[in-house]
Amino acid sequence: MIDGHAAAPTSGRGHLDVVRLPGLTPYLPMWERQQWLAAARQRNEIDDLFLLLEHPHVYTNGRSGQRAHLLVDEATLARRGACYLEVDRGGGLTYHGPGQLVGYAMIDLARAGVGVRAYVRGLEQVLMRTAAHFGVEATTSPGYTGVWVGDEKLAAIGVRVRRGVTYHGFALNVDPDLSCFEAIVPCGISDRGVTSLACLVGHHVMTAEVATVCVEEFAGVFELALRWRASIPSPDCAG
Repeated sequence: MIDGHAAAPTSGRGHLDVVRLPGLTPYLPMWERQQWLAAARQRNEIDDLFLLLEHPHVYTNGRSGQRAHLLVDEATLARRGACYLEVDRGGGLTYHGPGQLVGYAMIDLARAGVGVRAYVRGLEQVLMRTAAHFGVEATTSPGYTGVWVGDEKLAAIGVRVRRGVTYHGFALNVDPDLSCFEAIVPCGISDRGVTSLACLVGHHVMTAEVATVCVEEFAGVFELALRWRASIPSPDCAG
């Protein structure tokens, strides 16, 4: 049920292939892979696909972001083992790094029976339900995208839709180094903070455990049948 009111349509949704990537996945090649996967989904060569992973330190700026929201120069980022990229998702400037669960979904919205806004609201539902599993009451906030606990953002959402298929997705702060957000104005919001599941529950939380819960909630919200896969589809094996 999306937004707590209307359920998604009950027919024609099919399967959700899920891949949990181990270790840290570099951002740039994954961004390029997402674009290929979205095109493959448009051609119906693959089923709906959900990737869960962690990135090494990287700052990405979306289509509505401002370069001025990066508060340090790129040389400083490099010394800290991070880089800065301008990308094609929605939203503004954010941080990705170890301890943050990133979810990328290649979903055919027409087959899922939802529009773009309902899809984003559905992602918020997924993230709130995931947080609730760990005893955290997260909410949405009027005028803002993402999931919040009070005035602190727990999860950011930034998607791209091309020819009816989504890519990019969300970043849920499980147990990252929150000081990394001090280098930016997160999503251009200067009067609010960021938080993590670990901070809210008072102890370390494993991203692998959160990923398992998140997958189940994603399938439940969008009413898709789960199929765990060992690897991401590639051009050599599509079709």
